[in-house]
Amino acid sequence: MSGAPRDAGPPHVARVNPPSLAPPRGFTHAVTAQGGRLVFLAGQTALDAGGRLVPGDLPAQFERALTNLLTALAAAGGTPSDLARVTVYTTDVAAYRAHGPELGRIWQRLAGRHYPAMAVIGAVRLWDEEALVELDGVAVLP
Repeated sequence: MSGAPRDAGPPHVARVNPPSLAPPRGFTHAVTAQGGRLVFLAGQTALDAGGRLVPGDLPAQFERALTNLLTALAAAGGTPSDLARVTVYTTDVAAYRAHGPELGRIWQRLAGRHYPAMAVIGAVRLWDEEALVELDGVAVLP
């Protein structure tokens, strides 16, 4: 991967986007990490503190699920820039794609512009039956 552009971020996490791949939008092709401590973040849906799913469409649920993921990360001592990998599970990939620009704005507002390696996976249903989206991740803390 030498010669591939590296995105600025914390020194222990480097984002790599080889010029021979399509330009990434809302994700990074590869993330390297060295040193530090791994934090594995459990899947988060749009549950409130009382364990009730917040009402709303996919963007509203995405915002709450991301907030929950970032809350767990902060409790472990991390920040959004420490995220190395996030997986998004959704019950409606077409709706996720249709809301892509709005989801990107939510991500930028809550997590900034340092994108982790990401994947979006379609699921028949999630653990919380009414959930439309769930996020899990891996972070590397210094």
